[in-house]
Amino acid sequence: MTYYQKELDAIKKSNRFRVRKLYNSRIKDLASNDYLGLGSNKKTLRKAYQKLLKETSTAPKASIIVNGYSKIHKKFEKKLANINHFENGIVVGSGFLANISLIESMARKKDIIFIDEDYHASGILASKLTQGEVIFFKHNDVKDLETKIKSLTSYNRILVAIEGVYSMNGDVAPKEFYTICNKYNTLLIVDEAHSSGVIGESLLGWFDYHHLQPKPNHIKMGTLGKAYGSYGAYILASNEIISFLENRAKPIIYSTAPSLFDIALAHENLKLIQKNKKSFHKKITKQQQIIKQQLQIETSSLIVPIIINDNKKVLEIQQELLNFGYIVGAIRQPTVPKAIIRMIIKLDISKKDILKVCEILKKAKQ
Repeated sequence: MTYYQKELDAIKKSNRFRVRKLYNSRIKDLASNDYLGLGSNKKTLRKAYQKLLKETSTAPKASIIVNGYSKIHKKFEKKLANINHFENGIVVGSGFLANISLIESMARKKDIIFIDEDYHASGILASKLTQGEVIFFKHNDVKDLETKIKSLTSYNRILVAIEGVYSMNGDVAPKEFYTICNKYNTLLIVDEAHSSGVIGESLLGWFDYHHLQPKPNHIKMGTLGKAYGSYGAYILASNEIISFLENRAKPIIYSTAPSLFDIALAHENLKLIQKNKKSFHKKITKQQQIIKQQLQIETSSLIVPIIINDNKKVLEIQQELLNFGYIVGAIRQPTVPKAIIRMIIKLDISKKDILKVCEILKKAKQ
């Protein structure tokens, strides 16, 4: 008996079918979010391993609220909070869980939460679980947000959720969101999954990029599975908000604490990034300049979206690049409204390889 075959057939017919694949290790990766190439750094891997060997238990064991909290978690939280100028921080199992933690728990009855229409799927899911009223505003449109805030008549608190860098198109949220949220005394959640470690003079993300000082109404969430070359996530905020999350956020209360090894590895990579931030920043700028010259695409991040608007064509282009030894993302609905090639100009990809990929892409688009 089949239960879902009709739906699977429909997905295949629309060229939206997905499967897990193992790619040859010699394929050059321009698809993943390992922005700085730290996923293959064996030095920090060994340092994290040595740190873990000193621990009595190497397993998180329980919820971070029960008995899963360790000094490895605490030291990393303190380091992140200090360098990002926040009062406090807490580690979470993943970026998905971090968004569920924030949006599901923090918007209570009579609260309003405004969410950018291009916000990550985890935040959209969380918005369906929250007790607050959810209102979407146009992507990166500060005026639309302010118009919607002004139209409110009755509410308790207002929350606004944006991303520092948007994962599919690589654009940066405008600085004016900071001003608007301070003007109307709203809480501001900034998902920094794709901005931390990539933008800003100190590679600290959106606040750093815009030279903004975090205030008690600001919340920064980020992941460890991208620029930080590990796995997990974190939330930075005021002492009051972190305490609230410890008492209300279900993924924090009811999930096993994040892996000690992943946190230790992220900590080592964070130290490496901060020690070499000028060098990394210079390399990022060089990669961006190559793309501007070759494809006439300006990006403030390391994400290069190329609109194809044809699900079949985008798969064909991906396969053609695979034939040349390169993997890029072939992103289709429902992740994006129009099919795109999503190329990540990671720092471990040489200029020669980027030029080759650009050459293939230009021919393929024609």
